[in-house]
Order: sequence, then structure tokens, then C-alpha cells
Amino acid sequence: MSPDPIAETVASLMPRAKAELTELVAFKSVADFEQFPKSESEAAANWVADALRTEGFEDVALLDTPDGTQSVYGFLPGPAGAPTVLLYAHYDVQPPLDEAAWATPPFELTERDGRWYGRGSADCKGGVIMHLLALRALKANGGVPVNVKVIAEGSEEQGTGGLERYAEEHPELLTADTIVIGDAGNFRVGTPTVTSTLRGMTLVRVSVDTLEGNLHSGQFGGAAPDALAALVRVLDSLRAEDGSTTVDGLTGDADWDGLQYEEAAFRKDAKVLDGVELIGGGTVADRIWARPAVTVLGIDCPPVVGATPSVQAGARALISLRVPPGVDAVEATKLLQAHVEAHTPWGARVRTEQIGQGQPFRADTASPAYAAMAEAMGEAYPGEEMQYAGQGGSIPLCNTLASLYPQAEILLIGLSEPEAQIHAVNESVSPEELERLSVAEALFLRKYAAR
Repeated sequence: MSPDPIAETVASLMPRAKAELTELVAFKSVADFEQFPKSESEAAANWVADALRTEGFEDVALLDTPDGTQSVYGFLPGPAGAPTVLLYAHYDVQPPLDEAAWATPPFELTERDGRWYGRGSADCKGGVIMHLLALRALKANGGVPVNVKVIAEGSEEQGTGGLERYAEEHPELLTADTIVIGDAGNFRVGTPTVTSTLRGMTLVRVSVDTLEGNLHSGQFGGAAPDALAALVRVLDSLRAEDGSTTVDGLTGDADWDGLQYEEAAFRKDAKVLDGVELIGGGTVADRIWARPAVTVLGIDCPPVVGATPSVQAGARALISLRVPPGVDAVEATKLLQAHVEAHTPWGARVRTEQIGQGQPFRADTASPAYAAMAEAMGEAYPGEEMQYAGQGGSIPLCNTLASLYPQAEILLIGLSEPEAQIHAVNESVSPEELERLSVAEALFLRKYAAR
């Protein structure tokens, strides 16, 4: 049996893919312009736009979205009467965190132990390259059989909703028969996976004030209400004894009936320290895909180094609440805010401010596009069947697209498998996964057009 020409073409393009990903990773495109220059994000956007023009895309444009960032759009016409497929990725990245903790510089793509390391290599600059590889393979083997729209977002990691608002204001722009979101990942390397559900999210900033100013802890401590202590008690109220999320009025007992995540594998993937217990109840899949999860993302309080013996007058925290499918994120936000206010002790003054929100998502896995993707992944991963998994993270744009285009089928694939360690130090991508998923996407577009 001769090798598939699509697979052969993608394999021959991998050196170019590595060179391009090296260029793209080098842009410090964090869409938080208080931390990183806006020029870095603009340069990355222009790189993507130039790549689309090189591939023959028409109407390539840098879209100025309401949150002050840019999304990149392009249209590649296919045969007359062909369906239209929208391919999504994002070029913005998470901050590198502690750069000293990286084994190699975060914005320099570095090959090590068979993987390519760099911020955004998997999430989601690698997704941009995946789409380009798939289209190039089709062009080299008879042509692209569908109309293709590409949208590369510039602020997905910030959750500020720029592209969502832009799409709502220009609903004709991204209309498509099928949408492929290249921002998810396989359950693990070598297991072809489509993500069928996403948890939504809400971000709430909590401020607690008790005094007009800090006080000497020896002179006033013991009677003066400590704002930091009050905040700690509020945050503790958000978890039960076993670590389960407990927000008053929010259901947290749903079950996941699909692919299961063995506890030993999860402990290894999450790098849980020996002797430390996992939190919550139910299966691991229940906890990370089907139930709410609260996380304290940060606290404003004095650092240990340089701390003075003071009763704190004020303290702040940023809370993330992941919202499972079937729960409205707007209602979950109200419940979280009400919980915080109800559990603030000592009559302390508390303010809550919602600063980000996205709805959960559930796909229709019985659609024709899913059947085409299952066939494509079976060929790209010989001997493996496509699996359905959830994802604990959020892609707010999914629900916006589902609302704007209810007839469109939405599939989520991508490069963010557990070894990729996205959002952490030493993020990496498996080049083998990049190659196989690019083959799968090319085959999918061909099979979908044939249907």
C-alpha cells in the first residue's frame, strides 16, 4: 500500500513548519499591554496576515476589535457550490510567568527530547501552523475542495471578548457551514480526540476593606478587624472539606459519561506531589469536565519579604470560576458574587467586580462533520479511533459562534495534550502531533466536501 500523498506532503513541509513556528513564537504577543508592548502583538498579527496572503487568501484584513486588539481574517475561495469552513486559532499567548524557571528562553522555539519548546508552541500559535499545513497539503494534491475562512484571534487568553463583540457586530463575516476550532487538544499524545464540551468561566475581583489605614499589630491586633484575614475566610468558604467547589446555589454533582481519566494518569499529567491528595469527589472526568471549579488566581497583600507588623486595612483577590455545560455563566456569576457577600465576616465592606465571562459549550457530535472527522482521524492515526473528551478550559468564542450561526457544525481539535503544559513554564508541542493533526484536518476538509 503506497503512502497517502497528503501525509507525504505534510511530512515534507515539517521543516518549513518548524521555521515558521520559530518566527511566530518569537513575538511576545501577550495581549496585556501593561506587561508587554502592543507592537509585539501587532507584529504577530501582521505575520499571520502575510502568511495568509502568501497562500492566496483574499480580503485579508486586520480587524480592530473593541478590546483594543487585532484579529486576522482571510478568505480562500473554493470550487463553485462548495461548503464553507471556518478555521480558528489565536496568536496571542499567556505571559511566560517566571522566565528563570524555563529550561530554555520562552520566546525562542527550542527542540529538546523530541519536542519543540516555547510559549504558544501548542497554545495556539501551533494551531495557526496546523491550519497552514493542512491547506498547503491540499493545494499540492488537487486543490482545496471547500471555501475557507481563517480567523486568528488576538486576545483569547485575556478573556476580554474583543472578537466575540466584533463577530456580533459583523455577523456576516464568519458565517460558515462548519467551524474547526484549533485550540483544543488530544486526550494524550497518539490518541486522536475531539473536544465535545467546554466549561465556561467567570472572573470576579473581590475587594475587602475594614480600616481607614494599616495599624500596628501589637497595639491594635486582636480587636482591629484584619481585612486580609476576612478575605482568607471568604476564599475558604468556596471549598468544602474535600476541596469541592461550594458556591451557594450552584449545583456541583454532574457526572461525565464519556472518556474517563484514570486518577494515576491525571496525577502524573498534573505533576501532583507524592502524598498530596486530589481534591473533590466523583471521577476525575466529573471534576474537570462536568462540575464547577473555583480557583484563586491572585491576592493583593504584602509580600513576605519586607512585610511589617501591621493589621491590614484592605485586601483584594481575583477569583476564577469554571462553569460546566448546562449552567448559565451569567447566573453563576451572580451566585458567586452573592456567596462572597454573604460569607464576608465581621461586617467588613466587600465589593465584587466581574471582569471576564464566557459561556460553556456542548457540541452536536451526531452531525455529518463529526463523521467526516472520525474517518479522517482514523486515517491520520492508523489503528486508533477518534475519542470524545471534555475540556476544563474555556473558549468563549464557541458559544458566540454557535449563537450567531446555529446551523454550523463546530469541532474542536488541537495541539494542547497534557505533555504540552500549556499556560505553565516549559510549554511545548509534539511535532508528531502537529504533523498528524495537520494530515487529519486536510483529510477532513476533503471528506467533508465529498459529503
